[in-house]
Amino acid sequence: MNFAIEVPGHANPLTADNLYRTLISGTSADQQQLKSSALQLQNWEKQPGYYSLLQSVFIDTSLPTEIRYLAIIQLKNGIDKYWRKTSQNAIANDEKAQIRSRCLAHGFTEPDHRLALQNAISVAKIFRFDYPQDWPQAIEELLITLRLTSSEAGSSLRISRVLLILLHAIKVLAAGPLIRNRANLRRDAPKLLEPLREIYLNKVTFWRTFLETGGDDEGGALDSIEQSLLALRVLRRLLIAAYDFPNRHIEVQEFWIVLRTQLGQMLNIVLQGTPSLDVSVKRLIGKHVFQLAKLHLSMAQSHPAGFALLPDSTELACTYWRAITHFSEDFGSQKAILPVRIGTDGNLEDDEMPVLEKISLKGLLLIRACVKMVFNPAQSFRYQGEDVKVERKQSRELIKESLLTDDFAREMMETLVTRFFVFRLRDLREWVEEPEEWERREEGEGDVWEFSIRSCSEKLFLDLVVNYKDLLIQPLLDVFSKVASIHNTDILLKDSIYAAIGLAAQVLDEKLDFGAFLASTLIPEVQIQQPGYNILRRRIAIVLGQWLPVKDGLDRPLVYQIFQHLLNKDNQLNDQVVRVTAGRQFKHVVDPFEFTAELFTPYAPPILGSLMQLVEEVDLGETKMALLDTISVIIVKMGHHISPFADQIVSLLPPLWDQAGDVYLMKQHILAILNDLVTSMKDQSRRYHQMIIPIIASSVEPSSETRVYLLEDAMELWESILVHTAHPASQETISLAQYLFPLYESASETLRKALEITETYVKLIPEHYLSVAPALLTPLVPLLTTTKHEVACLITQLVELLIRTAEYTGGPQAVADLTDHLVTTNFIPTLLNGIQSAYSAHQTTGPNRVTSSIHGLVETASFSVIARLILASPQIFLSALEVALPQDTLENNISRLLTEWFSHFDNIGDPTSNKLSCLALTALLEANQPWILSRLQELMTVWTDVITDLVDQETGSDSLIYWDMESLKLPGPEAPAEERSRKLAYADPVRRLDTKVYVRQKLEAAVAASGGREAFEQNWLVHVDEDVVKGFRALGVV
Repeated sequence: MNFAIEVPGHANPLTADNLYRTLISGTSADQQQLKSSALQLQNWEKQPGYYSLLQSVFIDTSLPTEIRYLAIIQLKNGIDKYWRKTSQNAIANDEKAQIRSRCLAHGFTEPDHRLALQNAISVAKIFRFDYPQDWPQAIEELLITLRLTSSEAGSSLRISRVLLILLHAIKVLAAGPLIRNRANLRRDAPKLLEPLREIYLNKVTFWRTFLETGGDDEGGALDSIEQSLLALRVLRRLLIAAYDFPNRHIEVQEFWIVLRTQLGQMLNIVLQGTPSLDVSVKRLIGKHVFQLAKLHLSMAQSHPAGFALLPDSTELACTYWRAITHFSEDFGSQKAILPVRIGTDGNLEDDEMPVLEKISLKGLLLIRACVKMVFNPAQSFRYQGEDVKVERKQSRELIKESLLTDDFAREMMETLVTRFFVFRLRDLREWVEEPEEWERREEGEGDVWEFSIRSCSEKLFLDLVVNYKDLLIQPLLDVFSKVASIHNTDILLKDSIYAAIGLAAQVLDEKLDFGAFLASTLIPEVQIQQPGYNILRRRIAIVLGQWLPVKDGLDRPLVYQIFQHLLNKDNQLNDQVVRVTAGRQFKHVVDPFEFTAELFTPYAPPILGSLMQLVEEVDLGETKMALLDTISVIIVKMGHHISPFADQIVSLLPPLWDQAGDVYLMKQHILAILNDLVTSMKDQSRRYHQMIIPIIASSVEPSSETRVYLLEDAMELWESILVHTAHPASQETISLAQYLFPLYESASETLRKALEITETYVKLIPEHYLSVAPALLTPLVPLLTTTKHEVACLITQLVELLIRTAEYTGGPQAVADLTDHLVTTNFIPTLLNGIQSAYSAHQTTGPNRVTSSIHGLVETASFSVIARLILASPQIFLSALEVALPQDTLENNISRLLTEWFSHFDNIGDPTSNKLSCLALTALLEANQPWILSRLQELMTVWTDVITDLVDQETGSDSLIYWDMESLKLPGPEAPAEERSRKLAYADPVRRLDTKVYVRQKLEAAVAASGGREAFEQNWLVHVDEDVVKGFRALGVV
């Protein structure tokens, strides 16, 4: 029967029948029914009773499983969204109570494991919100059920379901962000541990007795294995999460001893067992061993001191090491037949990691945790009592003396290097069959090393040689000296020793003459054309990538020749693995500070050509991006020397861009390469604008689908284009500016970059931006008061640049026009209102004090904008002040402004801003008005402070003056934007005017305008404190 819903979702009332029909539609293969069902369920989810009805569907075992599964999924999602009391449309308390009671009652008896799992997850989510405040009896109810069912016959299902619920409840309580949840878990831990331990031990005893003596209850034994495994998973999480100091609890110590014994017993069953033991049973027992290993490792990582002080922990670590050495006997492929062919050697019946390999991996991680515990203990910001400090010290001493002895360190290094560093037959087969995937896996970036025996061994080896270097370096060098000979043809052993030498590069730097090794051994070996030497070629690329960053004085041209040889596709031994590895590692070769473009230039054409050919050859996006990273580093290190090769690089990018499709990470790498090219080539990159500008436009325009992924990278490239574009700019470059305006309107993370790009545009096309000033300023004005103060400062900095540019390019008239725009767009009124707010706040004290609406940094930036206008023309500013604040007289407005300005002066920390304000305040003397002449004492104080700070003690001149524009030029090729900035900086009054001379000129003019020296002293100077006058005169200004 078809229950398709044809009316709008909100038209169906919420009833049990309607809900059932909607869920049926939600399991349909018809897309229209699925869409309609999803819409209807979404409309119902805010209605009272919806989630209890969903639960009613779920607990009705007579309904189809698919319907019940959809119901419990909807319920689980609803708990996430609406269970919190603070959620909008939160579930009512009575409905919550009903759901809580039924989720446990039915969860104990649900026959379908898939449904039981989703119910357990739902219960755990409720635990997180409600336990113990709104659901105090939850744990007790689970414990009662657990105790009752553990002694009842035929209660296997109930035990499994209770354990499943407990597992997820403990997982949520342990991982949740709420401290009270973890505190409640610690409180309940003892009463949880006892019944769980009893069930686990009883079940293990039952199935072990069955395996040893046999019997009729095979099904019961199988159920017991599954239940003991589930109980062990619960116990593992409980012991780690609920005990901060597990070594202090006797019940944990006793159980730890039992588990320690069981590890060996179960491991023997898995490794030896009996031929008649079913594979599925052996796999379940293997999972027990794996859970025990995870428990031991988690204890060592989460509670290092507790692990060390628990009974027999050092012997436990030794047990793992014995398992590791046993596994290592068959790990390496030192007797492998080379070359390995596709479909031969190393085939496995399945890809699942063997149990012993899993245990060995956990064992290596555990031993590494012990090494870290001793030599690099984790630091904590939590208060630690004296007892904790004593325990930590005892644990370190115990592990170091009982486990990490010198003999054990030597044994570990030998096993790791000669066994686990050696390739397995499976590795060699995968090298041949899936070269690109194998290479990516072996690269092992991030935390991949935790899941690979070889990668984990490399990490442990590095820990050992760093912390036991005096003990281990000489034995390692002795083995190396015996193996490192071109006459030694044991390729796999040599590869493992070379791997050790590469990993220990930082430790062996002063102990090994790597230059001699390079010339005498690596150069000849990399040229040997014999089967299997591709393994050594790969290793040589890695070793060079490890040694070049740490070893000075190596023959770099020789290294470049080696990589040129390794990247040559025409050489038969340079298979894809060798070439991709060389491509990855070459990044580390060119990245060090010692790199010089002149030495590399002769080798650049073949190496870059091979890298780009390799990018086109490989299929994995991750590999392509790694090779592009190498090319990017080459571009950056080559600088302007990359220009002859740029066309070749750029020709590679459009096809890659098209192939990337929706893989935006690849497109980000392409944008980064273009950015590096533009930065390195400077104005020579202009020939690529026709290709680059459309890419930028498509990435930044508001309607673009790629904007959310590529905006930041595209803006970086955009800025680089502007920085390295000479005047005059092309129309295409100017047309990009239209996309800045939408970026101003949203106070997003990209606003800062948008303002920086705008500054670059102002310097590139000043006339254009002065003509569109109203359109530019209008969206920026609201941001002065609604964004972080850093952004407000950037906006005022931009306006400062506009004022300087107007004065530089158009003189007083351009400044007057810009000032009109600043007033009409409400920019200046907004700045003045902010300063007025600060003034008003500073007039109040005590409990009734008013808080200023403007941040101190923004106030400083606001005064800088005002200072720029005054320096350009005091009269233009005063006229603007009258228009901007018409509600009061000019005298009152300027009086408040000056009062706040002088008051704020001590908070201006930047010498440049200090001088700018000083010059502007001095320029106001031109007005010859009482409101400035009456502040002569404050002016003299400012003059004395600023001139004293700025005077050069050797020359007696202003230290901020740029005397020669060419002295501002940096060595090397100059970007066009740098030249523009240099010229603008040289024209800045702050950099051109000597403060002492300027003050003298303006003061003398003010004296003359006041009727001469005598009149000036009688009318104005007489009001200045004698000490202030004396200090000012000591400067020799007048």
